[in-house]
Amino acid sequence: MSRNYGLGSRDMSSAARIALDRAAQRGELSFSSVATLTERFSQFVNAVRAQGIGRLERISPELVQAYGQHLSTQVQRSELSPAYAQNLVSAINTVMHLVCDWSSVSPTKACGIAQRCAVRDTPPLGVDRTLLERSLEQLRGNDQLRAAAVADLARELGLRSKEAALLNAHKALEEARESGLVTIIDGTKGGRARTVPVLQEQQLSALANAAIQQGVGRSLIPVEQNWKQFRENTLRQGRIPLQQVGITGYHDLRAAYACDRYQQITGSPAPVIAGGIVDKHLDRLAREQISSELGHGRIDVVSEYIGGRG
Repeated sequence: MSRNYGLGSRDMSSAARIALDRAAQRGELSFSSVATLTERFSQFVNAVRAQGIGRLERISPELVQAYGQHLSTQVQRSELSPAYAQNLVSAINTVMHLVCDWSSVSPTKACGIAQRCAVRDTPPLGVDRTLLERSLEQLRGNDQLRAAAVADLARELGLRSKEAALLNAHKALEEARESGLVTIIDGTKGGRARTVPVLQEQQLSALANAAIQQGVGRSLIPVEQNWKQFRENTLRQGRIPLQQVGITGYHDLRAAYACDRYQQITGSPAPVIAGGIVDKHLDRLAREQISSELGHGRIDVVSEYIGGRG
């Protein structure tokens, strides 16, 4: 059999894309999922290529487990969210099941990646805008203006770092001024578009600043870079000033946004701040709304951001 299980490409990422495309044509996957899975599998390919692995036939469960354990370390350092790290491992399982008789590697049991939906038990420090502003000032002083813009969008609109990076801030600002909403499409999980309300002046300021940094480009990612390059360079460096004041990363700023929205919707502080809930009915309404605004399909995930229900 030829290289990469006879898929017609000598490149592992390209071969995986072929297998995923075929699965989509059979109706086993959505075409939006194909793009997401390819991007995640390519991260694994880049990691193992450095170890001299150049063909799919050499990928073993042990190799994937070692990669997953490395991701677990990144989760512990707050460089990745548990959910994203698990998704990276799951993408490998998906691809390998399509090309061979594969024994799945558990992201949690085999790799030690933390379980999803952990209930937040400490308030996100990004709730304190004074603390965040100190980090943003340092980023701007270091000429890390685009990283500062991403952090600001994560805090004020609850965007994932990829969503913020890919946002066309010019269009978003215009939409916000006209309708009081911003439509988030690019970089969303599963390609699911959503709208985020723009109710506060600081939200408009975050969009206006992002538009300035975007310039004539299509997003905050410079025209000479792709998402991966922007993530591995600009955003990685941008985490340092955040972590110096105790903000673990961009994801923590989404949690701060969620806590703000909980207070706005219910009139009470988020459970992780107050130590409990005041009104169960309002609490559920808030969780449903926040889940939608953050781009999640289940309200139980919101506990990761604002704390549990009791």
